[in-house]
Amino acid sequence: MQIFRRKIEEVLMRWKSNPNHLPLVIKGCRQCGKTFSVQKFAHENYKHVVYINFIDDEEAAIVFKSFRKIDDLIMGITSTIPGSSFVAGETCLILDEIQECPEARMSLKFFHLDGRFDVIATGSLLGVKGYKSDNHDFSVPVGYEDMITMYPLDFEEFLWANSMPAETISRIKRCLDKVEVVPEALHQRFRKLLLHYTIVGGMPRVVQEFLHTHDINSVVRQQRVIVDNYEDDMMKYAENIYKPRLRDAFESIPRQLSKENKKFQYSVIKQGAKAAHYVDALQWIEDAGIICRCRNLQIPELPLDGNAINDHFKVYMVDTGLFMSMLEDGTQFDVLQGKLMGYKGAIFENLIADIFTKMSRKLYFYSKPSGLEVDFVIRYKGEATLIEVKSSTGNIKSTKTILKHPEKYHVNRAIKLGDYNVGESGGILTLPLYMAFLLREP
Repeated sequence: MQIFRRKIEEVLMRWKSNPNHLPLVIKGCRQCGKTFSVQKFAHENYKHVVYINFIDDEEAAIVFKSFRKIDDLIMGITSTIPGSSFVAGETCLILDEIQECPEARMSLKFFHLDGRFDVIATGSLLGVKGYKSDNHDFSVPVGYEDMITMYPLDFEEFLWANSMPAETISRIKRCLDKVEVVPEALHQRFRKLLLHYTIVGGMPRVVQEFLHTHDINSVVRQQRVIVDNYEDDMMKYAENIYKPRLRDAFESIPRQLSKENKKFQYSVIKQGAKAAHYVDALQWIEDAGIICRCRNLQIPELPLDGNAINDHFKVYMVDTGLFMSMLEDGTQFDVLQGKLMGYKGAIFENLIADIFTKMSRKLYFYSKPSGLEVDFVIRYKGEATLIEVKSSTGNIKSTKTILKHPEKYHVNRAIKLGDYNVGESGGILTLPLYMAFLLREP
């Protein structure tokens, strides 16, 4: 089994090295690698690791329901987990699937005040399940925990998994910084890996299967199992009133992106559907870390969040590979061969949404009834920057119109991502799609 290098490892090391660190809560969609990464980190950096999974260990949940004092909790945990040991300054307690035990989430405050042990909690549905037990509300211990989001492998992590040297990635970055053409052999290597990433995505189990077999049919089967698991979660955890709406909203995503106007439309879910019926269902799926929302802007200027229109948005899958698995068989081959027609735009837009989201960028676009539409708008090098995504080549009339009127739109920078090498024309920087992950500067 190949062990992937993950960026979360550096985050965890910084957290541990901070002498004033709080208990850490890591949230993210199911099967994105949280548990493996945390256990690997803990075993490499602590003499003692105590692991509890609240889905599998009902006795441990009873301990947290019964006690609040740390010494009582330690006594209860060590009595239910043979061989577990708590040594001050040397023990990391891992609380996996903490959303299943609200009392354990509350205990983070007491562990912090006690100060003897490091605690890392993970949760897959922290944003959606709520914290209720025996009809009593449990509040999140605000001020006593740090929270971060973990995603499936991003494109750079996928490059690492494919043995891409750091120096080669740095060389590509230098080509971006200097606006220099990438050497052809290198350019073709990155193009190929990006197409692989487009269809495989970043779910660790799926990437493992791809690297081991290179069997796309097997990859798709693994992806569809994960998608089925997500739908099972919707049926298991959501309130009954939302259950049928969740599935309908989720399964509409490929159709939403097939439209020329990709704004999310509730009528695409079901004829006659209204926002009031589905807004909570859509929020549930977003909070579960499965989809990301891209909001329209009133005007493409900074601050982007301050100019966002919350009820006018597009929806993308957080993971490009899972999105591909929702399309019919054979689409993966069409992507590799460049045979797709109009729908390829949706696939590569979702790819860039995946890349930006996993960089922790919020997503924005710009659209007006007049016909102006720009795929994404980001803050880059201190400026509002228009991003056009083209699967090969394509017209960017809207971007050119906006750039011609800086007095109206306050935009002076644009980037066209497509099947090109690096270049610049008419004030527009053209970049290969694979360079999107390098647009890091805020």
